[in-house]
Order: sequence, then structure tokens, then C-alpha cells
Amino acid sequence: MWPLILTTVGVILVLWMIRRWAQVWAAGGVCQSKAKLDEKMVIITGANTGIGKETAIDLAKRNARVILACRSQEKGKKAEVDVRRESGNNDVHFRQLDLSSFTSIRKFAKEVLEEESRVDILINNAAVAVCPYMKTEDGFETQFGVNHLGHFLLTNLLLDKIKQAPEGRIVNVSSIAHTWCGPLDLDTINSEEKYSTLDAYNKSKLANVLFTKQLAKRLEGTNVTTNCLHPGGVDTELQRHSTILLIMKFLFGWMAFKTAKQGAQTSIHLAVSEDVKEISGEYFSDCKLTATSKHALDEEAAKNLWKRSEEWTKL
Repeated sequence: MWPLILTTVGVILVLWMIRRWAQVWAAGGVCQSKAKLDEKMVIITGANTGIGKETAIDLAKRNARVILACRSQEKGKKAEVDVRRESGNNDVHFRQLDLSSFTSIRKFAKEVLEEESRVDILINNAAVAVCPYMKTEDGFETQFGVNHLGHFLLTNLLLDKIKQAPEGRIVNVSSIAHTWCGPLDLDTINSEEKYSTLDAYNKSKLANVLFTKQLAKRLEGTNVTTNCLHPGGVDTELQRHSTILLIMKFLFGWMAFKTAKQGAQTSIHLAVSEDVKEISGEYFSDCKLTATSKHALDEEAAKNLWKRSEEWTKL
């Protein structure tokens, strides 16, 4: 009996030590800035859960006015209550935004332009991942349509308002997954026949980086900067469509995945840190400047993506 008890205790102790080590290893960079955001207004897409919600809590604690731009009214309203309670800031507001609908995006942007005096920080955080082939309301493959086209349209519709801020920042949440695919083929981006759940996600994240770099060029000479980031492997709802990712999360998530709060650190860093005030068009991971894939450096691809995105969104 005693050998079994001692063995069990030993196994539990070893697993606990592995977990503590793994959590430290997986945690990554932490935003060190203590900057306050008094009188600043922030919009965060997909802020009802995960990284977006943790980002909202942090920026609300810094006294920002925060808009939670979420698709689900029920989840958005709940998140509004949670963020207010956890941050101690009542200037937190849910507004409905469905990034799979150009109509919804235009409605949201119109309300912001009419009702808000300023937009200082836009964090394009929302995403869908490795889902079955589906199309958005406007006929685009869902991952590309939501992750890229939705944020492309939203950003451009709000751009004049962001330029009115003393120091505007646009933060795009991409992923290391952008390095796991070939170049963008925009002629087949909506093809069901050639659709791969993971490849479509990877290419939507590559589009995020290309968009950021091209946007930065167009913002040269203004008071607005834009950067993108890889949040790390994070334990969020993003894996819900993939059986393989859910299995990996179940088997290894307890020791290898960041928490949502840890995953939000680079988004927060790019939104508030004085260290990145003069930096634009770059890609970060763990709060540090990081190299992209060679396809993300293709300026012609970035220009072509912008041109086609303008056409598709009727910008």
C-alpha cells in the first residue's frame, strides 16, 4: 500500500514541477509600461473573450475609454460587466460588430464616427481559425473574410478619426502561422476545391502582416503607427473548430499554452509602450521585434492585396 501511495505522490510532484517550469517557459514577454491612458479611447475587436478581453481589462485599468466590438450581443454585454468589474472602470461599452458582414462593419464605423470625439487605439484582435469551409455574408471564405477583409474595411473606415488623435496606434493580431504557408494566391483565396482549414488560417494571418506593412507605408508622415504581432500559443476558444488542436490542448495545454492574460501582453505593449512610439510596420512576439517570413516581405504582394481588398470591400 505504501509503495503505491509514495509512487502516486511522486508522480503528482513531478507533474506539478513540470507544470510550473512549463508555465514559466511558455509565459513569454510581459509589457513593462506603466503608461496611463486618461482621456484616450480604445476599440478592441473580439473583446468578449480570451486575449481581447484581457487586453480590454488591462487598458481599462489604465483609465482608457474602451469599446468592446463583438459579434454576440449576449457575450458582449456580459464582457462589458466583467471588464468594468475587474478593471474598476465604468467607461467600458459593448457595441455590436460582425466582421463577416460589410454592412455590420459600416454600421459600426458610422456610429463611432458620429458619436465618438476620437479614436486613439484600434486593436484588430478578433479571428476565426481552422473552421470548415464557409462563406461570409458578402461571399468570401470566412477565415480570409473575417481575419483580413473585415479588419481591412474597419480600419480604413476609422482611419480619419484615428488620424485626429495626438498619437494614433493600430495593432493587428497576426500569428506565427503566417510563416507556415506559401505566397498568397488571391485568385484562389475563395476556392472551396483547394480549401484547407489550416492553410486558409495561415494565409489570413499572412494577409494581416502584409496589410500592416502596406498600411504603415501609407501612414508615413502622419501621427499614426501600425504594428502586428504573434501572441504565442494561447489557451483560448480559437481552437474550437479543430479536433486536432483541441486534442493537443487537452494533452499539452496545461503545460505548453499561455493563459489569455499572458497572450495579451504583446498587444498591450504595442498599444501603450513608449518604446514603440516611433516604430511602424513591424512584427512583434513576446514584446520584442521579430523577423517575419519572406512572403511577408513581398512589397508587390502587399500592394496587390491592398488593391484587391479595396475592390472587394468597395472601399
